[in-house]
Formats: sequence, structure tokens, C-alpha cells
Amino acid sequence: MQRTAVINIVGLSRRLIGENTPNLRGFLKANACCLVQPAFPAVTCTAQATYLTGKLPGEHGVVANGWYDSSLAEHHFWKQSNHLVEGAKLWEVLRQQDPEFTCAKLFWWFNMYSSADFSITPRPIYPADGSKVFDIYTSPMDMREELKADLGDFPFPAFWGPLAGIASSRWIADSAMWVEEKHQPSLSLVYLPHLDYSFQKIGPGTPEAGLELRRIDRIFGELLAFYQQRDVNVVVLSEYGITPVDRPVHLNRVFRERGWLAIKDELGREMIDLGASKAFAIADHQVAHVYVNDKEIAAEVLAVTESVEGVDEVLAGERINEAGIDHWRSGDFVAVADADSWFTYYYWEDDRVAPDYARCVDIHRKPGYDPVELFIDPEIRFPRMKVGLRLAAKKLGMRTLMDLIPLDAGLVKGSHGREPEDKMDWPILAGGFKRLPDGGELPATEVFGQLLELCSGVSGSTRGQ
Repeated sequence: MQRTAVINIVGLSRRLIGENTPNLRGFLKANACCLVQPAFPAVTCTAQATYLTGKLPGEHGVVANGWYDSSLAEHHFWKQSNHLVEGAKLWEVLRQQDPEFTCAKLFWWFNMYSSADFSITPRPIYPADGSKVFDIYTSPMDMREELKADLGDFPFPAFWGPLAGIASSRWIADSAMWVEEKHQPSLSLVYLPHLDYSFQKIGPGTPEAGLELRRIDRIFGELLAFYQQRDVNVVVLSEYGITPVDRPVHLNRVFRERGWLAIKDELGREMIDLGASKAFAIADHQVAHVYVNDKEIAAEVLAVTESVEGVDEVLAGERINEAGIDHWRSGDFVAVADADSWFTYYYWEDDRVAPDYARCVDIHRKPGYDPVELFIDPEIRFPRMKVGLRLAAKKLGMRTLMDLIPLDAGLVKGSHGREPEDKMDWPILAGGFKRLPDGGELPATEVFGQLLELCSGVSGSTRGQ
């Protein structure tokens, strides 16, 4: 077994390699590198599950970052249990070859209750008083206190929300080196999310983007030198490329106009009742799963969805199967935005009655992904003062909302989810591979086989078991 570290630089594409990324440019020049035809949808949970099983979403079951469960009549977003991913994982197959094989999952998703030997993942604590305490979850459990004692608390506000920035990727990189020094895993899966969040906020190709590239390249350079000194093989991988967008598409508002949404008044706020709705969309970047509870209107829902400006195509019937996404978690239809557009979860027509969670960072309650959580409402005159007052109230035991998020979806400048039209915006795979199509292309499902062969030194199937 060749000890290996897979550094997942989310949002990295071939287009971004250049003068702002000297460490990455040098690494790609010295190693085989190919473009990866992105998983569909090209979102974090689906891409990672595809890479680690070699299976399509219809087989491993991760059809998006979130989905609707008809048996519970509830949506689920950003769940952590590894049991949701069906099929043997990369480290499990490698452990069959060598019982001494160990794996560390460092902030990769579905990181709880997996068979990986070492895990670190973000996991707030939710006391009964309704408060939220930032923390992490680790396996083994006692590793959490050791980590925090040595590295300090994980900078959770820098991981997601208006303060998202390089500090979270810095801490994750430090934790990866900490685990390597303590445990020397056979395989380290390292997740660096910095470009993902910054490029959704400012857009790729902007002057500010160069600074963010230099920041993540510096961290990569440190990890590369660290692992090379310890004779650990380094792999660079990304999940998708981020492309510019300028048009948010509000499918649920269109459906509401048709009378398909069930809206409930709760304390003067409008809440969507998914179980009672005739049809609705669970939005996830540039892909939206459309669920139809009233099957009698299915044909009409399909026609209306196809007619919405900003929708490029709608997968239905056999086309869902052809896309490799036929699973019970998938919607009846799967809408794909055009290159300039992305889907919001918005369903209200008047911001004054928007749900209370809409103006908060609340990734689990919202029936869809919300990149607007990366912004502070520009209409707040003194945002730091407001944040300070809210935090002070919370410390005094008062219940209060951190209602700082705007409701202007037009602020978002970058997105992903569909397959980019220009292959320069596809994700990449690079490293000391023997059979990688250097300069060519590789389907996302075959990343599994490449990693399996590299770690084991034995040619094997490119598909999971």
C-alpha cells in the first residue's frame, strides 16, 4: 500500500491554474492530470459519493445535497450519516486487500458513523433551550478534545455564512497534518472548501478571485511539502468548477401561481407545507428536484417547468434513468438551469411574510440550498453593531434571531450543478497515476478505480463493488 493524501480543492478547474496558483501549477506539471466529467448533479454530496463508490447516484442514492422523503413528508439537507451512501466505499475495498489499511476522512461529507478509522466533521451542538453551539464531531470520540486543545476551536463562522473564508480551510489543513503526525493513516481524504464559497459570492474570473486562489494555493503548497517529507503520495481532486450566473430562477413561486403549493400561516409568517402541496421544487444550485404529490397534474407540472425562463431542460421518465439519477430520493422530474441561471427555494411573494429562517443561516430548515446565506443584508446600516447586539442577547439567555441574511438572490455571482459547457470548467484529477489519461478526460465514476489502483498498487476495476 502506498500511503496517499487526496486533497479535494472544491471549485478548482483547469481554467484557474496559472500565475495565482504556482504550487498547483507546478504539481500539475510534474504529474499526470486529466479533466473529470462531473457527476450529475455536480454538487458536493453527489460528487463525493460517486468518487468514493464508483457508482452513479441511482446506485449510491445521493441524488443531491438534499431531497424530499415522501414517507415522512419532510425534506432533508446536509445529512451526515454515512449509512445514506449505498455501496462499498473506497477505504472498505482497500481494507479487504490489506486489513492494516486505515483511512482518515477530514471534513468530507457523510462523515458520521462510517467505517473510516478517523473522522472529523462540523457538527454544532443544539441544547434544549434552542441555542446553537459551534463544535465538531470526531471518531474516535476522544480525538475531539485533543484536537481542540492543540489547534483551538474550529472557526465555524468561517466555514459557512457571511464570514466564510480561508480560516476554515486553514484549520482543516492543520487538522489533516495533526492526524498524520498522530496516526499515519494509509489514506487521508482532505476537504478544502475555500474556493467554493468565495466564488459563489464574488464569481470566478473577477479581480478578487485572484486573491482567493493565492490563499488556497498557499495552503496546498504547505500540505504538499508536509506530505512529501513524510513519503505520502499526494493527489489533487476537485468536485466541480464554478461558473458565472446572473439569473435566479424561482420555481416554487411559479408553482404557487398555479395553486400547487400549500402555504400555512405561522405567527404571521408563510411556511410551505410540502406534504400538502400538489407539486414543489427542492432547489440545489443549478439543479432542482420537482416532486409531484398529485399525479393527475404531472403532465402539466412538466410542461410548466419546461416553460420557465432560465430552465435549460427537464429530465423525466427514461431520461432520469439515462442520467444515472433514477432513485427513490429523486424527484418526479429533475430541472436543469441554463448556463447563466440557478434555482432558489423561494416560495413567498412578499418579503414581509417570508419565513423567519429565510433571513438566517439555517441550512437544515430551508427546503433548498441557499447561497444568499453568504451575504449580510446590505440594507443593515451597522451590521457589526447588530451582530454584537444579537450575540449579547443570546449570552443573556434571550431568544433572538440572527436575521442578517438578505432576500436578494441577485447577489449570487457563481454556481454549479449542471455540466459546464466549456470543459475548462470541469473538475480535475492529478497525481502519480499509472493509467490516468494525461491531458484527457475521465468519467466521475472512474475516479474510484484510479484511486484504488494508486493506493494499492494493483490494477483494478474502475467501478465500485
